[in-house]
Amino acid sequence: MSQALDLASTGIALCSPSPRVGALLVDSVGDIVGRGSYRYDAMTHAEVLAIREAGERARGATLYINLEPCSHHGRTPPCADAVIKAGIARVVASIPDPNPLVASKGFEKLRAAGITVEIGLMETEARKLNEAFAKYIRHRTPFVTLKSAMSLDAKIAPPQQKSVSDRTPSDWITSEPARRHVQQLRHASDAIITGIGTILADDPALTDRTGLPRRRPLLRVILDSHLRLPLNSQIVKTAKEDVLVLTASSEEKKRQPLEALGIRVETLSQTTSDGRPDLSAAMRRLGELEMISVLIEGGSAVNGAALAAGIVDKLYLYYAPKLLGPDAVPFVDGPPPGSHLTDLLHIRGVNLHRFADDFAVEGYFTDPYRD
Repeated sequence: MSQALDLASTGIALCSPSPRVGALLVDSVGDIVGRGSYRYDAMTHAEVLAIREAGERARGATLYINLEPCSHHGRTPPCADAVIKAGIARVVASIPDPNPLVASKGFEKLRAAGITVEIGLMETEARKLNEAFAKYIRHRTPFVTLKSAMSLDAKIAPPQQKSVSDRTPSDWITSEPARRHVQQLRHASDAIITGIGTILADDPALTDRTGLPRRRPLLRVILDSHLRLPLNSQIVKTAKEDVLVLTASSEEKKRQPLEALGIRVETLSQTTSDGRPDLSAAMRRLGELEMISVLIEGGSAVNGAALAAGIVDKLYLYYAPKLLGPDAVPFVDGPPPGSHLTDLLHIRGVNLHRFADDFAVEGYFTDPYRD
């Protein structure tokens, strides 16, 4: 199963909006006779690829797979039917498919055909691998991770930020190993979101710099209420139909120059009381675009708004052993999420990760398989 999960992981950035699936076929004497890893553009499912590789050796074999074989006809015929036809004797799966169209029906079909089915092996790892798909397939909105890098006193920038051109590597809050890991988070995401304040202060490119393949470009999304995005910013100069500006403005004079440079601009009809784009509406729009995973890399205002709107499923907070002082920029700008202790946001399933002298806290606000 560990090898099947490794095969599934090779589909990161290559499967969305479908799940990441890996399959391994083992014959009666313990030899691996077939392997498969799903790719969205190739269409063929992992278990079918493993069966094709195994040929007649699939008969009587055990299929190890991280996700339940499908029982419905989608872009391809039901995989459960292919498993039955191949004569596979036993299926070991990590988790049921969270897709309501499947919902254990694949397991039922396999058992009805006399195939032994076992569920739950390496369940934790399998659930994490497809947490974005689980959220999207149940709610049609993306799984949202809020990432931030900060000092031990929860500050994300010093009081007087240097201009971008004057910065040196020592000005970064976190270390290079931590920043490399952030690139992995970007690679695993369909879209990245920031606010216009971050663009004006830092002029980031917001690109996936892992160099690893992906089937769709990382969609760079800017929350820009009044269309202040500079035409000479990095994100505009590097746009290749992969930049979306969500705004509350309908001013054509500001919109046209951006669109002429290949920037997609969309005005959200729903706004907050202070005239900013409504983040819940923004998530619904990204869901319509089949963005199943979104990474927020914003400043204090966006962080606060995202938490207040209740759109965040997961946190990834990187801490450096530094103190920036009381006048530095805080992680969250705005009122706390509740006025009473019981109203405060509660983080579940916390994991700690070490990156040189830095560490990261990973935790969840929601369970994408249940909430």
